[in-house]
Amino acid sequence: MADSEGGGEKTEAPTPRRLQEAREAGQVARSQDMTAAAMLLAAVLLMSHFGQNIMTVIKDLMQQTLGPDGVGNTKAPDLFEIMLTLFLKVGMALLPIVVGLILVAIIMNVVQVGLFLNTSKIMPNLGALNPIGGLSKIFGKGQGLVSLLMNLAKMGLIAAVAYSAISGKIATIVGSTQLDVTQVFLIGASVLYDIAMRIAVLLLILSILDFVYQKYKIGQELKMTKQEVKEEAKRMDGDPHIKARRRQIAQQRAMKRVKQSVPTADVIVTNPTHYAVALKYEAGTMHAPKVVAKGADFLALKIREIAAEHGVPILERPPLARALYRTTEVGQEIPEEYYNAVAEIMAYVFEISGRAKELVKN
Repeated sequence: MADSEGGGEKTEAPTPRRLQEAREAGQVARSQDMTAAAMLLAAVLLMSHFGQNIMTVIKDLMQQTLGPDGVGNTKAPDLFEIMLTLFLKVGMALLPIVVGLILVAIIMNVVQVGLFLNTSKIMPNLGALNPIGGLSKIFGKGQGLVSLLMNLAKMGLIAAVAYSAISGKIATIVGSTQLDVTQVFLIGASVLYDIAMRIAVLLLILSILDFVYQKYKIGQELKMTKQEVKEEAKRMDGDPHIKARRRQIAQQRAMKRVKQSVPTADVIVTNPTHYAVALKYEAGTMHAPKVVAKGADFLALKIREIAAEHGVPILERPPLARALYRTTEVGQEIPEEYYNAVAEIMAYVFEISGRAKELVKN
């Protein structure tokens, strides 16, 4: 797929920044039918579970309003209280279904796009009210025509599924004219339940396929050229927020290493305030003492604090501390020119700790 503006083909996967910008603009994979199908399925299941209670409440209300002691025979001062009670009873009966549908709608939207609010989509768009533009989208070439054909195919599938639900019950439906009202109602409810359940399952399957397609389509649209990837990398590298975030991550990693390594050190060599270098030596496994942690300024202060907490000796050797900080990375053994200076420090530390024999043996 050529890209005249990007100077090449869009062969590269979208970067996290590109995906975030598309998300902020509302360009995310989402199927409206998935939410509608899930709500229809939930409504059918909720009605099958709470429907009996709703019918009982409605039956009681009909008896209260149309019976001998109904609203028509009630005095005006008591009418408001009676109507309020009736509304509360209906509301309480319908509450589980309403709450259930709201939760399903929220969950389905979160599953598709996550916790995200795009205010640009709720702003009024007067251009969308243009009937000519709407007709061009439906009957025009390209995506509009494809969408129209898909909707027609979907309606055909729905009609076929609905017919499959009643095809085996046509004789029962025709014979229901000889039954009483209650039996007719039960037969109608059973048929409607089968139709709604099958349609809901069909729509859910189709909406899942549509969601997968939308995700693939947007992924293709957001692909980038190699040049776009390079340009974005340059922009991101110059972003002060990105730089600050990188520094923060580097400091966090350095602090984690310091907390793990300093307690194992044999001695801390300091500047005394600007630099701190943690040294460790194990006879038989190291040719020379190794730098296990180092830091400047704030990190140097933390190294000294952690060393003091764990009883690691701290010695002030400003020239040696500066030299080791500049020439030796963490995990490396000290350069040969500092053997004598460090050996004196290690001899002193081992002597006071009772490990002098270990140094002599090596």
